[in-house]
Amino acid sequence: MNTTGTLLRLTTAGESHGRAMVGILDGMPAGVKIDFDLVSLEMSRRRPGTKIGSGRNEADEVQFMSGLLDGVTTGTPIAFMIANTDSHSSDYDHLKNTFRPNHADYTYQAKYGIRDWRGGGRASARETALRVAAGALALQALERLGIEICAYTRRIGSVAIADGFEYLSQDRIYNDSVRCPCPEVSQMMQNEIAEARKAGDTLGGIVACTISGIGAGIGEPVYDKFQARLAAAMMSINAAHGFEYGLGFAGCALRGSEVIDPFVTTADGRVATSANNSGGIQGGITNGMSVNFNVAFKPVATLMQPMESIDRRGEKIIINPRGRHDVCVVPRAVPVVRAMAALCTLDAVMLAKSHKF
Repeated sequence: MNTTGTLLRLTTAGESHGRAMVGILDGMPAGVKIDFDLVSLEMSRRRPGTKIGSGRNEADEVQFMSGLLDGVTTGTPIAFMIANTDSHSSDYDHLKNTFRPNHADYTYQAKYGIRDWRGGGRASARETALRVAAGALALQALERLGIEICAYTRRIGSVAIADGFEYLSQDRIYNDSVRCPCPEVSQMMQNEIAEARKAGDTLGGIVACTISGIGAGIGEPVYDKFQARLAAAMMSINAAHGFEYGLGFAGCALRGSEVIDPFVTTADGRVATSANNSGGIQGGITNGMSVNFNVAFKPVATLMQPMESIDRRGEKIIINPRGRHDVCVVPRAVPVVRAMAALCTLDAVMLAKSHKF
């Protein structure tokens, strides 16, 4: 499956060390004026080459080839391309016949009988650049509908933001090197990354995301609930290992009386709830409150220290990794989570509109 979405469909192609990454966004509503500077800005927030990420230095310039006229979407498929300009394939020659632990090397070999060992090939997080590019368009369409999406780093390793912390604007979050809205916690996260890097080790963490202004009635029961769509979108991101919305797993330790969201009428006559333990979704459909969810990311599988494994002949080997790798993917995953939330939300909004005359 290289395509995601129902009415709004993103198809991607390309490998980490191929000539380019290519995408087609089909079903994008017509008449949306695109700010290409905002697209470039969003791409810069994911791209490698930062001091806390991979040393790979990609410009990640998006070339749009169709679906736009004078910067306005025409309703036809939007084709775009992102060139790969800084791939060092020789860094991976020693892995041609080797299965790295916790990577997709063995599973791709088992499925296809062949694999691209250069930088992980199709399984590389390089593919997420296309998601961010498409998501940047969806974000601008959602803005016209009054829907905003904010994502930030909630945890890196053992360091986490306390529950109930009020996050700042998305721009303020992106101004922080680890995408954390709390300066004190951010510094501790940076220290944690520095210590892991020095030890040749890696870290995981959590990205939190909020969708506000979405309104009530978005989501498709029974098998296509909004949280199910979000979970599928988030779990398709490289290194994602968990998804929860609302209270999530923590709510399982509480009593029902502690998690109820009583309905109230606001001063302007709107229906709302006095709490939001449900995370803005009930019965698979949004209830008008903000949709809140968390995505857990595993520690990076490539360690800068010797690792035991086997080769294609089944013989035991020791891998001595080299090349350019992230210590923690969480900061760079923030714009990816936001992009996938945008694509998923716009698709769901379009589906909801199709139910009413």
